[in-house]
Amino acid sequence: MNEETSGGRTGNRISRVGLGTVQFGINYGISNVRGKVPRNEVADVLSAARQSGILWLDTASAYGQAEQALGDLDAAKQGFRIVSKTMPKTDSTQPIIDQVRRSMDLLRVEKLDGLLVHQARDLNGPDGTALWNTLEHLKASGDVSRIGISAYYEDDPLALVQSFEPDLLQIPTSILDQRLIRNGDLAAIRARGVSIHARSVFLQGLLFLTLDQLPPKLQQFHGLLSQIKEQIRECGSTPLAAAIAFVLDRPEIDVAVVGATSVTEITEILQAAEKPHPSMDWRNLSIDDPLALTPSLWHT
Repeated sequence: MNEETSGGRTGNRISRVGLGTVQFGINYGISNVRGKVPRNEVADVLSAARQSGILWLDTASAYGQAEQALGDLDAAKQGFRIVSKTMPKTDSTQPIIDQVRRSMDLLRVEKLDGLLVHQARDLNGPDGTALWNTLEHLKASGDVSRIGISAYYEDDPLALVQSFEPDLLQIPTSILDQRLIRNGDLAAIRARGVSIHARSVFLQGLLFLTLDQLPPKLQQFHGLLSQIKEQIRECGSTPLAAAIAFVLDRPEIDVAVVGATSVTEITEILQAAEKPHPSMDWRNLSIDDPLALTPSLWHT
């Protein structure tokens, strides 16, 4: 069977699902009509996730009150492994070590399971070496288990790995965005021993939106998205099940980070993850246009 047809990883699929927490702290996502998740519902989502076997939480200093919410709800004591991120350089003049210690205090952890540079461009220039050296110091001092980078396709993730040798890399990979698979970079990164956490697995829910829900700049892609959804339907699957199956089937990916704003949403995602994956040629379901694959361009 072709490696880009169905196949992929075996074992406990739920343990390879991570929960993104940006919606716990700020309004985020074009398909998120609810806004920031109320604190009591955050507690319910975390409980449902942990009981189902989810191990990983992804958060960041820049996610509003997300770290505070996770700390107040004792997420670490519930057994979650937490990855956070540095504040983007343009948003803070506070020293990185102080930022990280504040995150640890908010999260109520003695050690972070992962710490990522939130914006890869912060590693450019002479200040980038100092930033990375600070992360290495935090790892050596025992504050952080693994250090890494959150990158976009445009950041050239493979070059970042070659330059900084991170333990962990978080990059967008989805059924719609297969660029790092097609150019071979995803496999090359994994071959260097780097753990890969895939984000934007649902590309902010783009595949789930109707024509009237699409931002004006994306309405030109409605026909293509409709064709992709029809192909998925003809294979006996749903956009949700196909999207999560695609990422979990990739042998290079260790964790698929997903977002949920309610217990209903996380339950639907986990049920989809456990379903037998559909047999289809994934290559026919991708989009190559940077506008469709770059959320920061959708409203500019």
